[in-house]
Amino acid sequence: MKVNGKHYKTVWMKGNFVYLIEQNLLPFQFKVFKSKTYKETCHAIKTMIVRGAGAIGATAGFAMAQGLLEAPKKGFWRYAQKAKIEIEATRPTAQNLFFAVNRVFNSAKSSKDPVKAGIDEAQRIAKEDEESCKTIGKLGNELIKDGFSIETHCNAGWLAFVDYGTALSPIYAAKRAGKKVFVYVDETRPRGQGARLTAWELQNENIPHAILPDNAGAHIMSLGKVDLIIVGADRIAANGDTANKIGTLEKAICAKEYGIPFYVTAPTSTFDLNCTKGEDIIIEERSEEEVLYQTGLLPNKKRERILVCSPYSHAINPAFDVTPAKYITGIITEKGIVKPMKEAIKKLFSK
Repeated sequence: MKVNGKHYKTVWMKGNFVYLIEQNLLPFQFKVFKSKTYKETCHAIKTMIVRGAGAIGATAGFAMAQGLLEAPKKGFWRYAQKAKIEIEATRPTAQNLFFAVNRVFNSAKSSKDPVKAGIDEAQRIAKEDEESCKTIGKLGNELIKDGFSIETHCNAGWLAFVDYGTALSPIYAAKRAGKKVFVYVDETRPRGQGARLTAWELQNENIPHAILPDNAGAHIMSLGKVDLIIVGADRIAANGDTANKIGTLEKAICAKEYGIPFYVTAPTSTFDLNCTKGEDIIIEERSEEEVLYQTGLLPNKKRERILVCSPYSHAINPAFDVTPAKYITGIITEKGIVKPMKEAIKKLFSK
């Protein structure tokens, strides 16, 4: 994707360093964060400098590669194992993180040159993520008719992956195919990934859109203004139950009530076949400060963090919820569109 006429990926590795678009500063400031060590990259994942399933996965793979680069000759694998544990502890819900870390670590383990093997595998994972998202866009575009209004939740665009994205990839493909589309962008409290990131992406792509308060979705659907809902995923269980950004479940229930197709988009790396059902997915609980405080831009262009809730009150802040498979019309993957059913998902992995 292009920012101010220049092509960027969300995360990349060059030499010993990992480079990431600093998403906490968007949409007010565009900046690239340079991470020099695996610990700094862990910090970037934990503090959401980088976020989104595929981007977290690619970043975690690069962090593991950095851990291998930093490991001393004496006690090499002890150091690498320690780094692996630290990286996996950064975000517990995103399946892509564990997928990437284990692939890099296992590739290193089975090689006579573990550092090179680890770096090569991390680069391969990032490239696969990019290509999978591109294919998801092509397949998802087939569901979009000219003139469609589409609602999405959180940010599953190119900022959430290495490039292209998942939920936004079909929308980008539709635009490039000459279709007219309009996007309702759920603001996605408390961090506002829709209002801040998805809207910013769509603005850069000149796609008509409007930011929608999270509690307005049912109303807009009831008026017949939404033709299709497309969301991303952070982990998909073997039976099709899907964990995604908090608030997704509400949208799915409303979509079912009003007969609106509700699609989940994800590369196969987001599936966790060892997780039998949604109840088994660990839901990350984040700091209450994300709910109590907001950061915005003052008229003088200065960023400021302010309290927006009742002083001395506490907040509960689950980062994800689980949408049962019965509310999902289909899952768009790089291998095809499948029903959210155990047998269909199992067949997907036999291809």
